[in-house]
Amino acid sequence: MTRIKLFSMAALTLATLGTSLTAASAETPWQYNHPRRAEVNARLGYQNYRIDRGEASGRISPYRAERLHAEDGVIRNEERAMARINGGYITPAEQRALNQQENVVSRQISR
Repeated sequence: MTRIKLFSMAALTLATLGTSLTAASAETPWQYNHPRRAEVNARLGYQNYRIDRGEASGRISPYRAERLHAEDGVIRNEERAMARINGGYITPAEQRALNQQENVVSRQISR
């Protein structure tokens, strides 16, 4: 092997290894369990429970339950995207925005 090929393979290997290591450590337990994120995620979990309970009792139709779960999924994905942008946590303003969206879904569940 020539020196150029050997150098390029070593550089490619180091670049790949470096990317996988940073991706694995991108979200620490503290960042995932950050109080604002934990509050938003706990509320989403409880709303999913309420949707399932309403569907099981017949108060919510299966179609409506599917739509409500989809709305909760959009909120959860938005929370994850916000956290990814901010280094693993969400800001108080983002938490308020997510809570407002959760309020809308919560009112739809209780109707």
